[in-house]
Amino acid sequence: MVAGPVLVLVVLVVGGVAGVVMGVVLAGLVVAYFRRKEPPEDRRRKELVRADLPFAADLVAECLRAGQPLVGAVEIVARVVDGPLGERLRWAGGQMRLGADPVEVWRGLAAEESLALLARAIARAVESGAPVADVLTRVAEDARQAGRAASSAAARRVGVQAVAPLGLCFLPAFCFLGIIPVVAGLAAQVLAP
Repeated sequence: MVAGPVLVLVVLVVGGVAGVVMGVVLAGLVVAYFRRKEPPEDRRRKELVRADLPFAADLVAECLRAGQPLVGAVEIVARVVDGPLGERLRWAGGQMRLGADPVEVWRGLAAEESLALLARAIARAVESGAPVADVLTRVAEDARQAGRAASSAAARRVGVQAVAPLGLCFLPAFCFLGIIPVVAGLAAQVLAP
């Protein structure tokens, strides 16, 4: 929907064969940009998973420390944690309950960017025989630190983005009310006989 008007606008402004070529190239770049852009609902799902991940990792670790097997701990936490993370944990618990290899189940979940930290850690711990609860405690802390870093970066980004509208509003006003009258006054004095 955006590429078509870009193509037409460039062809009309530039004209000729050069306009057609530039229009096609720019329209192609617009299409490529919008295809690479992540849909808002996918971005929201990832943000929800990242937000719930530390809590879920802590809950699974505590269930394991209380004596639950990994499958039971994952299923309990999947019932408590709602949303996309709960769905993925329910899927993992169901797969393991049906007899799937836990390492393969968690490696399959590691393909999802937002779950990669949790899934890789559990897969490594299960494969090596390390205590999963200890690993999950570290994962929860790492996820919290990543969340704090992302929040801090977003706050800095907002500060920078707030400056652009101010600059766009005040710079022309400064030019029209400050610079142009001074230049006009100096020009009138220099050019006056």
